Amino acid sequence: MKSHRSFAVGILTLAAMALCLSAPARAADGHFDRTLKVSGPVELEVQTGSGTINVRTGDNSTVHVSGTIRPSGGWFSGADQEKKVRYLEANPPIEQHDNVIKIGHIEDEDLQRNISISYEIVVPAATRLRSSSGSGEQDVSGINGPVETSSGSGSLKLANIGDTVRASTGSGNISLEGVKGTVRASTGSGEIRATGVAGGLHASTGSGTVTLRQTAPGDVEVSSGSGTVQLDGVHGAVRASTASGNISVEGEGEGSWRLSAASGNVSVRLPSRQGFTLHAQTVSGSIHTAREMTLQSTSGNHELEGTVGGGGFRLDVSTVSGSIRVD
Repeated sequence: MKSHRSFAVGILTLAAMALCLSAPARAADGHFDRTLKVSGPVELEVQTGSGTINVRTGDNSTVHVSGTIRPSGGWFSGADQEKKVRYLEANPPIEQHDNVIKIGHIEDEDLQRNISISYEIVVPAATRLRSSSGSGEQDVSGINGPVETSSGSGSLKLANIGDTVRASTGSGNISLEGVKGTVRASTGSGEIRATGVAGGLHASTGSGTVTLRQTAPGDVEVSSGSGTVQLDGVHGAVRASTASGNISVEGEGEGSWRLSAASGNVSVRLPSRQGFTLHAQTVSGSIHTAREMTLQSTSGNHELEGTVGGGGFRLDVSTVSGSIRVD
């Protein structure tokens, strides 16, 4: 019985080896490098399917593009993949018209099928960028901007951008650090983290958290389906809402703040010298404040309206089942 089993295993092994030997080899990765001469600010547009996009700064007179081509059609389409890879190596999808550069645009749908291209791009600091990817991650740093970037499901990371940023992704995280301008960020289910933002923030996520550390004035508008919202150093009008997470806001009030949660807690910290008008309401939680207040109305522990320090900007806080604290 044992010999029969060994014989059967041997037959299967030989069949598998024969299949591997007869199948076309998987196409090897391809590469290309191009250096483009520029003078003055650069308008750069980059797009890719499942590849990554990395952009950083270098020489002011050149744009260097390095591409890695990867076949993704499996072992049984090697010959066709090989032709595509070799063609793209010799004819990389790069277009230049003076200082306007487009990378990754491929009109032939068959040529880009089962092929991904990742880009490493070095540009002058004076660059405006528009980039998009289907599922690949993007990492952009050091350019003056503005920047408009999107991905179907990949994460986005942007650092030290000198102008406004628009970033959106279907389900990936968005990380922003050191942006000198207004940020507009949205993701279906990822986290949004923005630190060192010298301007306003407009952010939305389906279920992730939103974190902001603001370094210059600007209005803030944030919404999350079920994540926590944490805003630090804000100086401007604020609109923040979440369905089931907590909200924490620290900064100097201006205009009006409207903070609402469905089942989370809400906490607010303001400068001790600042006056404001407060309206706080919770259905089943409690309201706490250590500030001396002139009461206008109150309803047990669930609703409070009054002025602090002679009044000032309007602070509206509400939650369904969480508690509210104002310091």
